[in-house]
Amino acid sequence: MRALPVGDRALLVEVSTDEEAQALHADLLRRRAEGSLSVREIVPAARTVLLDGLEEPSRLAAQLSGMRLPSLPPPVAEVVEIAVRYDGPDLADVAGLWGVSPDEVVRIHAAAEFRVAFCGFAPGFGYLTGLPARYGVPRRATPRTTVPAGSVGLAGPYTGVYPRSSPGGWQLIGTTDAVLWDHARVPAALLSPGTPVRFVPVDS
Repeated sequence: MRALPVGDRALLVEVSTDEEAQALHADLLRRRAEGSLSVREIVPAARTVLLDGLEEPSRLAAQLSGMRLPSLPPPVAEVVEIAVRYDGPDLADVAGLWGVSPDEVVRIHAAAEFRVAFCGFAPGFGYLTGLPARYGVPRRATPRTTVPAGSVGLAGPYTGVYPRSSPGGWQLIGTTDAVLWDHARVPAALLSPGTPVRFVPVDS
C-alpha cells in the first residue's frame, strides 16, 4: 500500500487489487463513522482510494504505510435486485468466450453475488465485481457509437449497467428497465460503492 499526496489536503492510496481497494474503502468508511478519521470525501476506484479534505495528510500517510489491510467485510446494505432481459447482442459471443451455451451464461451471471466496487464513467454507473476470474471478457474490438440506456454489459472482471445512452465497448448481454440515476431521487444513484447487487432474469 502506498499513499501519495494530492495537493495540500488529499491522499491517493494505491493497493494491488480491486478487492484490496474495496476492503480499504470499507475500513476507511468505518473509521470515519466511528469518529477516528476526519475526511470529507472517500472515493474508491479499481486499485486506489482517494481521501480528500484531510487536516494532516502526511500523518495519515504514515499511519497507512504501516497498516495491514483488513479483509473485505460482508455487505451491510440491502441487496439491490435488478430485473434483466438477457437479450443482449453480444450474448452469443460471451457464450463462445466462456465455452458454454447462452442459457448457461444467463444461469452463471444471475447466480453470482455482485458488489459495487466503485462508480464512474457516467453518473450512476457502477463497476460490479462478483464473477469468477475465469469469466472475464475483453472489451469489443470496435466500440459501439451508441449503447442504449439500461444495457447490461461485461468488460474485464466487471459487470455494469449503462445509466444513459452513450458510446461504449462493453459486451452487452442484456437490458433492464431499472433507473440507475434519477436526480429527483435521494440518493440519485441506485448503486453506490459497497452495494450488493443481484441480477434477476425476466422474460423478454
